[in-house]
Amino acid sequence: MTDLVLATTEADADAAAAIEQHHAELSGALAALTTGLLDAVAAGDAGAARTARDRLLRWCREELLPHAEAEERSLYPVAHGLDSARLLIDGMLAEHSAITGLVHEIAASEDAVRAAAGARALQAVFDGHLGKENELILPVLSSAPGVSLADLLGGMHELLGGAAGEEEPAGCGGHSCSCGETDGPGYPELDARTVPHAIRHATIFGALSSVVPGGGLLLVAPHDPLPLLAQIEQMWPGIFEVAYVERGPEAWRLSFTRSLN
Repeated sequence: MTDLVLATTEADADAAAAIEQHHAELSGALAALTTGLLDAVAAGDAGAARTARDRLLRWCREELLPHAEAEERSLYPVAHGLDSARLLIDGMLAEHSAITGLVHEIAASEDAVRAAAGARALQAVFDGHLGKENELILPVLSSAPGVSLADLLGGMHELLGGAAGEEEPAGCGGHSCSCGETDGPGYPELDARTVPHAIRHATIFGALSSVVPGGGLLLVAPHDPLPLLAQIEQMWPGIFEVAYVERGPEAWRLSFTRSLN
């Protein structure tokens, strides 16, 4: 997901980079929502599992599936017209069908364990799908003569997404960064050390965008993420309270708790 995309114009290069960042946000949000469901099932909390499943399904219907539909309207028809990408697009469309099927399977699952298994399968399929788009489809479109990736994406919110800070959460209250280490609450964990540097912040923003009021996220970082904290405060002023759970030297663990407002 970090391969260099060669584009015919600077606008196309910028468009490709914007898509990759939005893909990272989607991946981060899905990871956090899936982990929340898995953790609730592992704890044997049926009520929390139902709530986590409903949150995941709402996100899929409002974010994931519209994104796939937007791709099928804009990117895929043009890519399908290129000899070098026709078979690939046929495969990507089949994956869209599989992704949609998994969402329906999760919605139909009365058993929390089955819902969690479906969510984990969805995460694996979707992450692999995004990797193909970043590494195969975007380079083909960006370098194809007569194709403007920037024009294809013009004004399409479902593909480029709004800035993370433009979405809810919204509210009031002061951001605080605890100086004392505390025991981490039972929040879903995102290990950013495994995420490529180029998309690390976008992945974290996506995960935080999925946090509901009163909920939280446990972040594991390879260093003290002070620049990241400044960005989060700028995007979501006063919304997340931050506390250090661990301060190096191998990892920094921070809990993010979203305000109830």
